[in-house]
Amino acid sequence: MKKILLSSILLSMSLFAADGYEVYKNKCQVCHVEVMSKDYALKHFNELVAPPMVEVSGRLKENIKTTDEEEDVDRYLFILFVKDYIVNPNLENSMCNTGAIEKFGVMPSLKGKIKEDEKQAVAEWLYDRYENTKFE
Repeated sequence: MKKILLSSILLSMSLFAADGYEVYKNKCQVCHVEVMSKDYALKHFNELVAPPMVEVSGRLKENIKTTDEEEDVDRYLFILFVKDYIVNPNLENSMCNTGAIEKFGVMPSLKGKIKEDEKQAVAEWLYDRYENTKFE
């Protein structure tokens, strides 16, 4: 009986969990293009409002690394960083290159505009979506 109850609770929680791609489409896509090549981005740089998400993910993965051989540790730290940064963005913690900072500035905070489960979902999506995709 306990297993059935626990299974029911877990199932109902997963049904109401936020979907990272949906969060991206509703909260991030207005500024961040999901995927584009580096050549295309450079040719259309003046039209961009923010760096493409493929570049954001790649830059974060380059900078958020540990010496721990467990990939889960890097993923966990990546997710923690994203969840904090989207509500507390600041120049000191930005991982954008200088040209991107000059062009786009620091992103506006989503504080009060995004729920905890949405932050978790979009951070996981941002890590996993670009697992084998490079900004080239």
